[in-house]
Amino acid sequence: MDFGFLTTGLLTGLREGVEAALIVSIILAYLARTGNARRFGRIWLGTGAALALSAAVGAVLWFSIGGLTSPAEEYFEGSAMLLAAAVVTWMLFWMRRTAANIKGELHAGVDRALTDGSVWALSILAFTAVVREGIETSLFLLGQAAAATTEHVGAASTLVGALIGILVAVLLGYGFYRGARVINLARFFRWTGVALIFIAGGLVSHAAHEFIDAGLINVGTATAFDITAFLPSEPEGGNLLGQLLRSVFGYSSAPEWTTLLTWVVYVASVLTLYLRPMKPPAPAPISSSQPAPGA
Repeated sequence: MDFGFLTTGLLTGLREGVEAALIVSIILAYLARTGNARRFGRIWLGTGAALALSAAVGAVLWFSIGGLTSPAEEYFEGSAMLLAAAVVTWMLFWMRRTAANIKGELHAGVDRALTDGSVWALSILAFTAVVREGIETSLFLLGQAAAATTEHVGAASTLVGALIGILVAVLLGYGFYRGARVINLARFFRWTGVALIFIAGGLVSHAAHEFIDAGLINVGTATAFDITAFLPSEPEGGNLLGQLLRSVFGYSSAPEWTTLLTWVVYVASVLTLYLRPMKPPAPAPISSSQPAPGA
């Protein structure tokens, strides 16, 4: 078991799992409060379908990688890592922007579904709300598993960590449903977001390395430095710290200039934008027929 990839999988499963669990708990709690607890089954149906589709997408892509040969394998793995990094980056900024309004949007969706009276409306609401998180999780885990090239040991560790994270998220989701203030969500999403940015940076640099191996990138392929003797990053080096840094931060003890600069540029730019204070929403314009405040 690779502890580093177990950690990255756990962080991914926990972060994405908490988002999905929060969505489901908000819907269930609102249904219970409005006297519609009998509709719970439709929510579980939509949630289960979303999880099944997400798992199927991840499995199909993973087994597709296994059937490829070089250099197509390097192209596919590098592309999968870039896609995973792009998806998680988009997700982080989407959640940052919409977190304050997500509860109201879900309540409005439940109201519309109940008003329409459709048998499948609530299932579709739960499916569409959860499948986004599920597909994002599958793609991000696929990128991490593709980066774990130690004869599938790292890939298995990533999956086990993700399952542990998801189980913890389910427990937290039950706490949300019961109204317990289990964790500070704003702080949780902020700092797990920072961790995912570093993991995504590692995927981007791994992708650059794959493209170099495939011959697609021929610039900056010289080794920037080599500290393998002090802190090896490869599993055969037997250094737990090096393996942890490799899986979480994309560390390499002998990186090419391209992979090193790619990591620095991605992490520095995305982290700066992510930690930048958000602008408060603009106040609603005052109608000419309404008196101005204080008038």
